Formats: sequence, C-alpha cells, structure tokens
Amino acid sequence: MEPPESAAELAGDAVELREPELRLADPAPPGEEHADVEAADAPGPGRCWPYGAWACGSSRGEPEAKKKAPCPGLGLFYTVLSAFLFSVASLFVKKVQGVHAVEISAFRCVFQMLVIIPCLIYRKTGFIGPKGQRLFLLLRGVFGSSAMILMYYAFQTTSLADATVIAFSCPVFTSIFAWIFLKEKYSLWDAFFTLFAFVGVILIVRPPFLFGSDTSGMSKSYSEHIKGTFAAIGHAVLAAMTLVILRKMGKSVDYFLSIWYYVILGLPECIIILFVIGEWSLPYCGLDRLFLILIGLLGLGGQIFITKAVQIEKAGLVAIMKTMDIVFAFIFQIAFFDNMPTWWTVGGAVCVVASTTGATIRRWLQSSK
Repeated sequence: MEPPESAAELAGDAVELREPELRLADPAPPGEEHADVEAADAPGPGRCWPYGAWACGSSRGEPEAKKKAPCPGLGLFYTVLSAFLFSVASLFVKKVQGVHAVEISAFRCVFQMLVIIPCLIYRKTGFIGPKGQRLFLLLRGVFGSSAMILMYYAFQTTSLADATVIAFSCPVFTSIFAWIFLKEKYSLWDAFFTLFAFVGVILIVRPPFLFGSDTSGMSKSYSEHIKGTFAAIGHAVLAAMTLVILRKMGKSVDYFLSIWYYVILGLPECIIILFVIGEWSLPYCGLDRLFLILIGLLGLGGQIFITKAVQIEKAGLVAIMKTMDIVFAFIFQIAFFDNMPTWWTVGGAVCVVASTTGATIRRWLQSSK
C-alpha cells in the first residue's frame, strides 16, 4: 500500500506518483498547505485527529505569513522513512503465524475504514463520488484490494526480497496499459525498460526450462516459490491498472474517497474469499494480534510520510529514493530470517531497479522540458 503496499507503484510514474492504495498526485485539495509539519501535534483549524495536520483537513484559513519553507532534504528523509515503515509492515506480514494473507488484508481494511470514515465526514465529500466517476472508483477499489491481497500472499510464500523486487516491475505494466487505454506515447526506450525489467523478473522466478531444477537459496519448495512470484507479478499488473484508473479520473475525485472505495470493496472481497477457502482463524497468540495492529499502523504511517514527501520534494527524486524498499527488504531477509539472497535475486533486483530508475528519469526529464 496501499501495499506495498508496496510502494513500488510510486516509482512507476514520476509525474503522477501514486500507490495502489494511495493516490499521491493529488493527496490534498487545491489550496491545502504542504509544509506545516511543526503544528501536526495539535488539532486546529482544518485538522483532525488522529492525523494532526497530515490528513483530513485543510489549512486554507491560516495566514500566508505562517508558511515555512521545508528543510533541504526533508522530502527525501520522508521517503526513506516511508520505505522503512512499509518494509517493517511487510516483515510483520511474514512473521504472522497461522493467519492467511487474505485475513491480514481484511484486518487492514477494517483499520483503514475506521480512520477514513471520520475523514470523509470532516471533508464533506460524501461516500459515493461524482456520478461520472463511480465506475472507475469501483474498478479502482477491486483492483487495489486484489493487488494488496496478492502482495501479502507473495510475502508469505516467497522471500521478502523476491516479492519486493518483482512488485517494482509495476512501472513497465503501467506504461503498457497507459499506452493501450489512455493512448499515451510508448517509445522504444519504454520497450527497452520493459524488456530489462522482464529479464529481472525471469532471474528471480528461475523457470525450470531455463534454469533446470536449481532451487538454491529458496526458503521453501519451488512450488511455493513459484506461487509467491506469480502473486507478486499479479500484484504488479493490478497495481498498474489501478494507476491507470487513477490517472483517468485525474483530480476530480477526492483522495480519501479513492481510499474509501478501496477498503469498502476490499473488506467484502476478503470475507468472500475467506469463506470460500475456509481459512478464517483468529491469531493464535497475543504477539500475532500485535503484528496485525502494527501492520495497519505502519502502513498508514508509510502512506502519510510518502504523501508529505511528494508534497515538498521533486517527484523524480522521490521515485528514485523509493527503491530503498528493496534495500530494506534485503536487510530484513538476512537479519530476521537468516536467508541470504541468491545472486539470481541480486541480478534481478539490479535489472528491475535500473529499469524503473531509467524510466523515471526519462519521464522526469520529459516533464521538465
């Protein structure tokens, strides 16, 4: 997140910068202040708990003289902090025992719903949305929640590093879908970056017809590994579709309304899937219950900080710095699971990061002309 939530979606579009559960291009309505961080501790005009100055409100009524320029590098610090929070949330998803990824997603939806409802009431945006955008909001909700479920399943069935790296292939699918559905330009450079990212994914998946029966470095069986990698690919595809839908809607839909559709459709989707597969179960111990709460809190914190980062820093720099997700995934995999990533994973990560960074820089340069 939304999922991450991975946040691979952010690197997919340096101009728009959104995540499957988080629309970053327009996180606040026009006129909202972007740099009043010090006042976040106390609710005042245009603010509400629990976010302080970050989420629900607007500070249109504050005097112009109170604006403060952000500290140099503060946006990049927020980006790294966001990547860290998302990565820790992913670590807890993998640490939870006996709770299916779909059930974790359901808990996540419930937690976010409790926060989003008062924000929507405060902002007086309604719960349905503009008449001409409701179909897109429905699709955004279904695709976004499905992407979250697949990402959590990937974390549970394959390594953190493999799942995170594959999720970062989202930008190549975004470019393809934007070309098909939005008639955006798709150049030879885009095709090159797409091919390079696919090479990285293949190095991680290691299909037997290319690599034989080598399963070195896999913490589980190859069948589990392949399930996890395909779930991560499915996440990247659905996240890309979510980005295209958000771009199609543009600024006509409030940011919180977009998240509202994500949770209100994601929760029944999770319940139906749990009923079909018969995997509903309460966490076995108090530690797992704590992990579930922290997954929601850390995901929410990651969303807040990445939103602040995009508000005060250049989008291209934020998108490049967002690759710290992969660095943290490698560190956590080694530190907490004693699982050293293979050279195949490292090579795949280099390909995917190079592809994402190249595409980001190219779009950034194009938008600055």
